[in-house]
Parts: sequence; structure tokens; C-alpha cells
Amino acid sequence: MDFDELRELIQKGESDRIEFKKSTGQRTAGTKAVCAMLNGLGGFVLFGVNDKGEIVGQVISTKSLEVLSNELRKIEPPAFPQLETFPIQKDKGIIVLAVPGGGGPFCFDGRPYVRNGPTTYLMPREEYEKRLMEKLYASRRWENQPVPEGVTINDLDHEEIQNTFENAIQIGRLERTVHRDVESILRGLELIHDGKLLNAALALFGKSDRLKVLFPQFEIRMARFRGENRLADFGDNRQYWGHAFSLLRRAESFLRDHVPIAGHVVPGEMVRYEQPLYPFRATREAIANAICHRDFSIPGGAVSVAMYDNALEVANPGIFHFGISPEKLTQPHESKPWNPIIANVFYRSGIIERWGSGTLNMLSWCKENGNPSPVWREQANSIYVIFHPPSSKRDQVGTKSGPSRDQVDVLRGCLEERGISELMTLLGRANRTKFRDQVIRPMLDTGWVEMTIPEKPRSSKQKYRTTEKGRHILQQTWNGKDGNE
Repeated sequence: MDFDELRELIQKGESDRIEFKKSTGQRTAGTKAVCAMLNGLGGFVLFGVNDKGEIVGQVISTKSLEVLSNELRKIEPPAFPQLETFPIQKDKGIIVLAVPGGGGPFCFDGRPYVRNGPTTYLMPREEYEKRLMEKLYASRRWENQPVPEGVTINDLDHEEIQNTFENAIQIGRLERTVHRDVESILRGLELIHDGKLLNAALALFGKSDRLKVLFPQFEIRMARFRGENRLADFGDNRQYWGHAFSLLRRAESFLRDHVPIAGHVVPGEMVRYEQPLYPFRATREAIANAICHRDFSIPGGAVSVAMYDNALEVANPGIFHFGISPEKLTQPHESKPWNPIIANVFYRSGIIERWGSGTLNMLSWCKENGNPSPVWREQANSIYVIFHPPSSKRDQVGTKSGPSRDQVDVLRGCLEERGISELMTLLGRANRTKFRDQVIRPMLDTGWVEMTIPEKPRSSKQKYRTTEKGRHILQQTWNGKDGNE
């Protein structure tokens, strides 16, 4: 840097990458700024320029440089900003510290700092721990650690390993090899390192019952709520333990059971067109991402799938890393998986794609299906992706303009005459009064169902059946998983 470049730098004024200090008397504050820039994008700290951007000069002597160097030694891990001096008059000049960025996390005097515009402030503890974890993740993350003593290849699902290997060959993501035994396949998938089986192999293929005690986090929880939040009654509640591939299949089965599909036949065409409430490719991608990118180091954590009357939510334990944010997921972005070994196996098996295309595909598939874009958020150390129904269908599920999901199930059930106890069992309801008042009575009022013994409404033999009007409503609405009614 020459003096003209220095003047141009000063003219830009203070920012997240430029800090002015009148003299080395402010060396402590200046070194805090150095620490913050080390934790950020780097920058310059200038001694001999006041906060108005005026060049006032700093006495440059062996002592002034020594005390500044002593202050810089309080930065850990050790950092060495480039120091340059620019004389301006006699023994005065400007001291410039050029600070590199992109490393860390760094601390000054035991405390980490960051920049926000021209201000230096303490880094939140959560942010520091997150950065420290990211720094150590290459060598000390959960997936690349050796399995507990006593756990062996015999604890794995050998059939699943062979199927994964064959699938990867068929789609061209693995080359066919001479050695096809389980151990050779695991080595080829980088699940054995230095002769030791890695935790990633257990997450992907662990099967034996004794692993349940060691790794309770190999779990998925799924529920269908009869309402718009988790305070509502359960329509279905499932919980499974197993390896990644089995959990993905369990989740797909759950969605097939609960995601409504609308079907219609176009006049003049002998083809039936079906449209799911949520696009299966997008929801499968979300679940696959949740399984392979989750934080496996949390023993009590589990991937979850929650379906409400107005949304579908997929969540996994963990937080966003490496600068990824919900906003960046909606744009082209670099793929930075938290579990690269597990993600690599999912990629080779054809479950996910590389290069950060998964979330962009989800946006595209939702658009094709008429759904709003999915929403990502980070909350309470978990990452959520939320899907909403197509705008044209939102009013048809659980609102006054159409039957609720419960009422759709009643309409289907009452195609054959059923008593209220049968219907409650069918829908998994326990409160008879609430079910009668909130579900059945409104359907009687609208003429969607009728009583078989109307003159004796409280008869123990009373049953309900779907009317012609109800059949028409059932045909026009999102009528269940196969859409055949």
C-alpha cells in the first residue's frame, strides 16, 4: 500500500472493515477491533487517525510499536496482522494493521469479538460455540469417529448395504468392482477408516437391537394432527427406530397414508389426472435432507414429520452452518453438508443430489404442483421446512367453505351406514360429545349426511349415511389418499 492508497482508504470512513484510532493509547480497543475483523472478513485498523477521519499522526517509536505488539499477543489463537508505518511529519506517522479474515474463532484476552458496521462488540456465546464446532468438524465430527468398542460389521444391515451398492452401480454413481463383500463395499463408501468402522456406517445401516441403547437418536417421529398446531388431537402417531434408509421408507409410507390426492378425468380423455396436496418429490427431498444433514451428536434428537390441517412440517435437530441461511437455500448455493460421509452415500444411492440443488428442486416441484414456496427456519436448535397447500385448495380443508379433514373421512365412512361409535373408531376420536357437536351435527345441518332413524335421533341403533349432496361434496374435494371416491 502506498500513501495515496492509504488516503483513499481513510476517505471511505469507518466501517465493518475499517477502524480509526487516534493513538496507541487506544490499543486495547484497537486490538478488539483486530480480533473482530479476524472473526469476520478482515480489514484495517489505523492508529494516527481520529474518528472523524482526520490524520492527526501517532508517535512511532520502538516503545509504541512494542506495546502494540504486546497487546496483539493477547489474541488467541496467535494471529499476525501485517504492520506497516507511514511517516507524515518528524517522528509522527500512521500505523496500519492489515487484518486477514475468514478464520477463527479468535479471542482477545479470552473473549471473542465481532463487527457490526463500525462497532465492535462481544460475540454471543452461541455463535462462538457454533464457529468452534465448525472449525473442529473436519476431524472431530460425530460421523467420522470410530464406533463404540464391541460394535462390529455384524451389527449392520448387510442386505441394505448390498442393495445400496447395486443401486449406485445402476445409476452410474459407483463403478462395478471385483470385491463385492460387505467390508469392501463399506471401504469403498469411506465408512471404514484406518481399519475402523465409523459412526456414519451405523447411522446409514445400523440394525441390531443393541444399538438402540447406544444410539436412541436413530429415530423418526411422525404425527397427523387434527388441527393447525400440536395442541390438536392426534389422528395418527408413529415412532420408529432404525437406519437412515429404513427411516426414509417409513416416512414415505406415512405420507402416502395421509397426503390427500385430488383426481379428475378430463372430458374426452381416457386419463385420470391426480394432484397431491403436497408434491411427493419435494417432501421426500425434505425428509432425506433432514435425515442426512441432522446433528447426530444429540442423543435425544430425532427427525420429525408433522402434518396439520393447513401445513406439513419436516424438522431435524441441528442448526445452519457455514454461512447457510434460509434465504440462501432459495438461491443457487454451494453444498456444505454437515455429514459429508453420510450425504455422499445418499448421493451415490440416488436419494439426494450434490451442488446444493435439492432445495432449488423443492421450490420448482412446489411451483409445478401449485403450492407456495416452502419456508425454512431455525428454531430451538432445530431446522424446519414447512409446506403449505396450493392456494386454490387451502379453503377446502378445515374451513367453512368446505369439509374439514375429519368431515371428509366421515363422508367416506358413511358411504356405508355407520354408527357414531364406528365413526369415532375410524377417525381415532375419544370424546363423543365433542365429536358429535363439532363434526356430525354441522354435517347434518348442511345436509351432507343423514340419520337412518331421523324420528329417533338418540336411538342406540342410530346410524348415519352420506347423502347425494355429500357424495357430490366428496367428489369435488380432496378426498383422501387415493382419490377414488
